[in-house]
Amino acid sequence: MKRQVKIMKPTPNEDKILHQEKEIFDLKQLLQISKSLNSVLQFDRLIEAILYVVMAQLKTFGAAIFTKKSFDDNLFVLNRDHHGFDISRDIQYSINVDHPLISFLDKSDSGHTPDEISRHIKIDKIVKDLFSLRPSFFVPLKAKNRMIGFLLLGEKIESSHEFTDYEKSIIENIASLAAIAINNSQLLEMTTTDIMTHLKLKHYFFTLLMERLDTINSSSFKKDALSILMLDIDFFKQVNDTYGHAAGDIVLEEVARVIKSCTRNADTAARYGGEEFVVMLNNTPSNAAMAIAERIRKLVEDKVILYNGQSIKVTISIGVSSYNFDLEPAKSIVERADKALYESKQNGRNRVTLSKNNLPKC
Repeated sequence: MKRQVKIMKPTPNEDKILHQEKEIFDLKQLLQISKSLNSVLQFDRLIEAILYVVMAQLKTFGAAIFTKKSFDDNLFVLNRDHHGFDISRDIQYSINVDHPLISFLDKSDSGHTPDEISRHIKIDKIVKDLFSLRPSFFVPLKAKNRMIGFLLLGEKIESSHEFTDYEKSIIENIASLAAIAINNSQLLEMTTTDIMTHLKLKHYFFTLLMERLDTINSSSFKKDALSILMLDIDFFKQVNDTYGHAAGDIVLEEVARVIKSCTRNADTAARYGGEEFVVMLNNTPSNAAMAIAERIRKLVEDKVILYNGQSIKVTISIGVSSYNFDLEPAKSIVERADKALYESKQNGRNRVTLSKNNLPKC
């Protein structure tokens, strides 16, 4: 005779206790999320952190964020860090801040499904492109009553594609924390970025460099390499005297664009002053740093800069130094790169020179 096992259902009171325990757990999670997000101010790292938090907490296969490229931009564009979406190279995933979809999302806090959006606004090509990503939910990101972007959630891991009211409240809270963190990061970006070149300012560069050296000098990071590039535009005064200061500004912008194109998210490029630039290359030994410097030098040499129908060509000189793990201060590493830059200038310009401290001893 088989023994029957009776499954006891939770009583209403037990259900209530379980729900309260879940709420307490979720509140603790939100507190941890808040601490985590507000401790990361570098924009790219922050976006990555937000996406992982969203996927873990909301149990989705993917997440993506649309934000502005600059504080005063009129477009929300898909951030290059995204997970779980099949991105087409033929589509530019961007949307104007005045688009009806943005206005519709701005009226909500917790967000909307694609079906809800379809019932309320006209589906044009821009919205079709977003829908082609097959998102399960659109979530507005608001800080100080201002929409600073929106979040796309991928397909839910669980079988149900519908978010419950409780889940929507969690989404709203996470979105609010994410928006505040993004807004703070953008404000920091404004105060630490050179307006003309869009590279970092000198004082902020040194702050990041000192932090990086502290990390390297800790026991678990002793083998991490770090290199510095000092770059200067050759005969820049002649450009200003010949074509005018407006042309000189364009030359600075174009050279900065080349420098940025040759660096990674983990690196930091800054305007050091005037026509001089500095770059911190993380996890990069001197031989790799020399190759990067040579690539920048060649790209600038080959570039033709157009201004008022005139073609302008410039060259740059570069000095390279690398950290040698002897507790050398940040200022000293930069000064060594600066001395190497001076050697490049003395030896004919338009060349790359490695600091004598990094050369092999005979």
